[in-house]
Amino acid sequence: MKDITKTRPETKPNWTRSLGLAAVMMSGVALSGCMSGLDLFSSDSNVDKTVRTNTVPNGNAERLTDEITVRNAVSSADLLRTGGNPIPWANSASGSAGVISSIAENQDRAGRPCRDFVTTKHSYQGIASFTGRTCMGNTGEWLLLAFDRQG
Repeated sequence: MKDITKTRPETKPNWTRSLGLAAVMMSGVALSGCMSGLDLFSSDSNVDKTVRTNTVPNGNAERLTDEITVRNAVSSADLLRTGGNPIPWANSASGSAGVISSIAENQDRAGRPCRDFVTTKHSYQGIASFTGRTCMGNTGEWLLLAFDRQG
């Protein structure tokens, strides 16, 4: 019995072998452009050292944006409407969020309106409590004078 399903080289036309060889050669040429930067034995003069991967955001910048977000939430709160209810806040830039549990309005020595507050901060570092104070400046803008982590 003769097995007729097997392919024998002598039964294939010559042009199919040539086509396969041409395809392999063309893919090698196409990929050679992708591989030009992979020279492991070259000097470091061509290496771009400005590119960094897996960097951690600057903690100071994150803290500043959180402080600004909390300041804005405290200064814009309508204390008559909230009636002492907690006020949530969230900072999309840092991923932090929290709840302002209390705000007490008073005046400083110069007679400017101030607000003392207590808030939580939920961030990638964990959950922490903060107390703070914001007062209206001479230009009418609220200034954050204190934002201190508790225990």
